Amino acid sequence: MDTARKRLLFRARHMGTNENDIFFGGFAEKHLADLSEEQLDRFQDLLDVNDPDLFLWVTGAKPVPERYDNDVMAMLKSFTLDHAHK
Repeated sequence: MDTARKRLLFRARHMGTNENDIFFGGFAEKHLADLSEEQLDRFQDLLDVNDPDLFLWVTGAKPVPERYDNDVMAMLKSFTLDHAHK
């Protein structure tokens, strides 16, 4: 794994709230290696958003703002829903 992906994985595992650490860290472990450079940029943008908003978006409790409503967010939402049902 390259340095940029390692940094993103660390950030995803240490977001601030336990729930987001689990969702985003698990997603990163599973998908980071397969993301394109553009998708990595979009994931990075999401990691810069505050934790409460991210949690509400990925769980579907609150609509995702247009700026963040992209393929990576769709993958995160799907991962979160799958993870929540296990």
